[in-house]
Amino acid sequence: SRRSADGWTRMTIRADAPRVLDVSGLAPGAFGHRGLLWWGTAGFIVIEGTMFAIAVAAYFYLRLRSTTWPPNLPPPALLWGTVNVAITLASVVPNALARRAAEQIDLRGVRLWLLVCVGCGVAFNIVRALEFGALNCRWDSNAYGSIVWMLMGLHTVHIVTDLLDTGVLTALMFIGPVEEKRFIDVVENCVYWYFVVGSWVLIYGVVYWAPRLT
Repeated sequence: SRRSADGWTRMTIRADAPRVLDVSGLAPGAFGHRGLLWWGTAGFIVIEGTMFAIAVAAYFYLRLRSTTWPPNLPPPALLWGTVNVAITLASVVPNALARRAAEQIDLRGVRLWLLVCVGCGVAFNIVRALEFGALNCRWDSNAYGSIVWMLMGLHTVHIVTDLLDTGVLTALMFIGPVEEKRFIDVVENCVYWYFVVGSWVLIYGVVYWAPRLT
């Protein structure tokens, strides 16, 4: 820099000088597609949705190659699977409320509805254990038993991991420190739960109703 004859200080910036941008005032994240986490969640849903689609296609491929379905076995009992459909559909309500509270940075609301979501997840997993006992087949009974257990097992991995994820988020919201980015985590967790619910409705139709209608 140099001082000119008129008293003003003039600065000369070299073309190769490093440029620094102060971003300390920006938000730590963003809701929706503006945030990287949203794209990561969308990618997971696409990948895992493709996996479910392949498993369902394998189920119907095996069905087309069998004259009786299930082969020499009764179809799964409807009770516990239907109960779990009711639980998952009911869980959509607290899940939506938790998402809305997170988008409004409402800590009290987030805590309340995440607790309800955890309760729904625990109930779902308990009933899922009962479902496996009502499938009327073992995983190694035949090809039918293998594909049914695979479909149920794949979805069980999702509900267990999502329950753990929701439980950790709930604990963080109570224990702290509660950072703004945690509310973004809650929103994306809620979006993923919609995928878990939708995939279960599909698998329920395949496992419980396809043997009765085909």
